[in-house]
Amino acid sequence: METLLNGLRAAGEPTRLRLLALCAHGELSVSELVRILGQSQPRVSRHLKLLVEAGLLERFREGALVFYRIAEKTDAAQLARTLVDLIPANDAALARDLARLESVHEERAAAAARYFERVAESWDELRALYLPQAELERALEEMLGERPLGELVDIGTGTGSLLRLFAGRIERGVGIDLSHEMLNVARSNIERAGLRNVHVRRGDMYALPLDDAAFDLATLHQVLHYAADPRAAIREAARVLRPGGRLLVVDFAPHAQERLRSEHQHLRMGFADEEIRRHVEDAGLLWQPSRQLAGDPLSVSIWQASKPAGLH
Repeated sequence: METLLNGLRAAGEPTRLRLLALCAHGELSVSELVRILGQSQPRVSRHLKLLVEAGLLERFREGALVFYRIAEKTDAAQLARTLVDLIPANDAALARDLARLESVHEERAAAAARYFERVAESWDELRALYLPQAELERALEEMLGERPLGELVDIGTGTGSLLRLFAGRIERGVGIDLSHEMLNVARSNIERAGLRNVHVRRGDMYALPLDDAAFDLATLHQVLHYAADPRAAIREAARVLRPGGRLLVVDFAPHAQERLRSEHQHLRMGFADEEIRRHVEDAGLLWQPSRQLAGDPLSVSIWQASKPAGLH
């Protein structure tokens, strides 16, 4: 009862309820919340502190920035979601806040699009700076084993490197990416390789232009650190997996390389195993053995999950 009363007291103020609703739509920094609400940074920070202390929000630091999201693993997490759901959908203040939030998301996406346009031709070389591509490919092959892979969807395919890697082991492969420039490079690479069982198409990782339960393997290769909502991206990947299908997520372990945010538009500075495990389990997937490839200064993790055989 004390948890319930503390949560209700914390949320029982207009600005704090607005903050709770905004953080239910993704991870937001203090500066972004200040911009959306139009209030001072000290005022917003005080409200956030109260919401965190009540267990309604979670706070985490990445490099120089601090982010907030709706609680997922506190005693008050269920209360937080319930309170957000009770806010009337036609509330005028909420509508204004969400419109400003959409503007923040659009600016994030525009910055990423400009970056991808600039680096599309050299994307594979940039990825290899973090970890030798051959080492990563060997690790992926070992984790997937020798049996045929069926049908593959590579989400955030970039230049189509995973499609080319697995083309000989799959019946069909589809690469999805939002960047026209990346897709042009991917198509050129596929044509040069003479591959006929893979293709790419434009799409959003949060709303894949694909049917439910259509693929045996889904991959998210160095994609989530650009995602405003990693949990939603994993949930959408799970949607298109067949029962028994597998998900592979490749991304950085937690790090402190702030330049990747400022120079390469990374939204997240790596992921801990616990966070990815929580996301895949929330998506209804089963956690599988994963591994980490040590690097200097960055290490790369490969997380693996599967869809229960009876789940559609």
